[in-house]
Amino acid sequence: MLLGSWAHQQHPFIDHDRPHLNSEGKTWLEKYGLQSDQGFSGPLAFGHLPYSKCLENEDASFDIAVLGLPFDTGVTYRPGARFGPYAIRSGSRRQSPIGAYTLSWGNNPFTMGHKIIDCGDVPVNPFDNALAMDQMEVAYSTLLARTPAREKENDPITSFLAKDGMEHPRIVSLGGDHTIVLPILRSLYKVYGPISVIHFDAHLDTWPPFPGQTTEQSRLNHGTFFYIAGEEGLLANNSIHGGIRCKLTGPEDLENDGTVGFQVISTDDIDDLGIPTIINKIRDRIGDSPVYLSLDIDVIDPGLAPATGTPESGGWTPRELKRILRGLAGLNFVGADIVEVAPAYDNAEITGIAASDFVHDFFSMLLTKEPPKHPVHHKHLGVAH
Repeated sequence: MLLGSWAHQQHPFIDHDRPHLNSEGKTWLEKYGLQSDQGFSGPLAFGHLPYSKCLENEDASFDIAVLGLPFDTGVTYRPGARFGPYAIRSGSRRQSPIGAYTLSWGNNPFTMGHKIIDCGDVPVNPFDNALAMDQMEVAYSTLLARTPAREKENDPITSFLAKDGMEHPRIVSLGGDHTIVLPILRSLYKVYGPISVIHFDAHLDTWPPFPGQTTEQSRLNHGTFFYIAGEEGLLANNSIHGGIRCKLTGPEDLENDGTVGFQVISTDDIDDLGIPTIINKIRDRIGDSPVYLSLDIDVIDPGLAPATGTPESGGWTPRELKRILRGLAGLNFVGADIVEVAPAYDNAEITGIAASDFVHDFFSMLLTKEPPKHPVHHKHLGVAH
């Protein structure tokens, strides 16, 4: 009794009369069953999705794959985007397939009959850019050739766009710097022919190689890859930028940009034209073409997404860009990416969290046949439609 009184005095919050919770000798599964990981626990797959090293596991099937491309030796300013896939996955830890319904989309993309998994990272060589380009192209082409998991033959998504008339899965790539889009376009071209691009960025990325860069490898960086893609015939002539605000050499940069196949929506156009007009301009420009969406995180103002290699002040907000993405649903998307997240320059993961939220939007954008007309919560607020 004296010992018990002493123990209670030393540890007053312990109920010494309560049986030990595990005294019945049950195993974890017997007692608690299957449990979901917490947001802060478990393997680092995007949004706690099923994870597979798909390049090695040839039995892995999917309709949409998340694929990391940790390459950043094509940058012209601050390096660090090789850690982008890690940062985006880390920013997605509070996401999960269970609690993935959003008011803005009015859906949960993981319950729409399509298998979405995280396929890990391409083990990109950090010493040889030519080798890295080939590794990324081979990896992307390998996954693009997989048979999709879904069985709805009467609901084609990509077969009517593909040269072989077959259904192909779609890949959401996590960069890496923007150079990764060249091997991606090379892969997509083999399946679909010339690709239209919706390009959200502060920079044009259609510049010709810098003077004096005469070797094949030195011509390529994250500001010239679209120019080289145009040289190789990978691009259709109806691509479009959104959010451009970088400094230019002069009007000749825009002339070159048009030659590569792009039109420009500037950052300021969101104030002068409004979001609905921007959405309509993009949709009219793209039409029914097979289209690839590339999102450089620096399209967002660096006050809201500082972790990027070439920041430019005066950008869009995440909310504005998310609204534009919703307006693009129903276009013939064959893939998407988010690039240039460099977490060494982040604070409190705000860039990684924003980037992961854009990826979540990508899933609904790829799977929804038309833009959501009215947010679901409006009817609960008595808002007239």
